[in-house]
Amino acid sequence: MQDWWQQVAHTAVAEFSDVPDPAQATRIVMRLCLAALLGALLGWEREAIGKAAGVRTHMLVCMGSAMFVMIALQTGAQANEASRVMQGVIAGVGFLGAGTILKENTSAQGLPQVKGLTTAAGIWLTAAIGVAAGMGEEATAVLSALLAYGILRLVPALVSRTEVKQASPHQPTRD
Repeated sequence: MQDWWQQVAHTAVAEFSDVPDPAQATRIVMRLCLAALLGALLGWEREAIGKAAGVRTHMLVCMGSAMFVMIALQTGAQANEASRVMQGVIAGVGFLGAGTILKENTSAQGLPQVKGLTTAAGIWLTAAIGVAAGMGEEATAVLSALLAYGILRLVPALVSRTEVKQASPHQPTRD
């Protein structure tokens, strides 16, 4: 019976042998945590304004994207193989983002409105940030996340301040 338990223990240790040293374990933890934090930043901005894809969605997309490329790199994938993994992530997340886009007939003029494009683009960019984190390009991931946060947070305020007011149909316009 003791041989059986030793074999089970040996098999369990062998199953976790993909992390050969503390440096590799630290690298994995740091990349996944960075992806989670950057995804949370973008998700928090979306959730703060009431969008459906919030903190958890963005964190999972960012971490998942990081995981896919990390697994490819850990198994010894070459650049062309890793690029195919990235292509799969891009396509898969594009499909996920497409689910956030809605076409509604709610405008005042009865014209169809498209909603969710910014959220879909944000999910797509969040995946790219996760890929950067998973590839070990931490500075690129952080800079991209900060720029994305600025775009999501600041650009709407700038646009609303500089938006040209359209004349009401009841008010005369100057020619």
